[in-house]
Amino acid sequence: MTPPIIGLSAYAEPARWGAWDARASLLPTTYTEQVVAAGGIPVLLPPIPGVQAALPRLDGLILTGGGDIDPFLYGAVPHPRTSRVCRERDDAERALLTSALAGGLPVLGICRGLQMLNVTLGGTLCQHLEPSGGHTPPPGTFGTHQVTLTPGTALAGILCPAASAPVTIDVPTAHHQAIERLGAGLAVTARAGDGVIEAVELADPGGAAFVVGVQWHPEASPDPRLIAALVSAAGDRHREVGIRAASHSP
Repeated sequence: MTPPIIGLSAYAEPARWGAWDARASLLPTTYTEQVVAAGGIPVLLPPIPGVQAALPRLDGLILTGGGDIDPFLYGAVPHPRTSRVCRERDDAERALLTSALAGGLPVLGICRGLQMLNVTLGGTLCQHLEPSGGHTPPPGTFGTHQVTLTPGTALAGILCPAASAPVTIDVPTAHHQAIERLGAGLAVTARAGDGVIEAVELADPGGAAFVVGVQWHPEASPDPRLIAALVSAAGDRHREVGIRAASHSP
């Protein structure tokens, strides 16, 4: 069968290339490179109205990192340090995620993507973490800190499959916001040493075999297993859909 097609939510940002200087739909190639290395076909999803109509042609969804989510969406007043809000991206990603969950697509939320998963399911965010916590490196760089994985979770099964007790790993990080109140149906699967929630998964994903969010940046890590797990789950769904379609063909 053909490789699974993975949709990745894209930025809408000013950009420069060649002689051009314009607003563009873009994404760091580290995301797409890991999808390709895992055997998937990456497709960028721009933040436009109606983008969720592409989901029936996709096998999995990655919500990527980026600027802050509009606090209005979780009933909060903007913090002075809340920045780079793009409401068109918020609306597009909420529509993508809502449709993906309803349709049983495997979903991986990365950094902002974890926060969007939480907000879409009714949770709230802490709008600013102090830099002393180690979560926020200098702009344009990734830092590193440790997170402790909860055994028996989907995430621990991917990253530490033999572990029967909490395991601590190093992760690449760059964020100044985090989950405050947990969204409905989500379970915490990793925390930083200061208690910040670093990963969640949908406790009962229903038709989807994989709904995971991480606050760190696996696309910036030499460990490809997390994005590979999303691609693998998407491949399983792709095969199942193909088998069902074949069984109903005349």
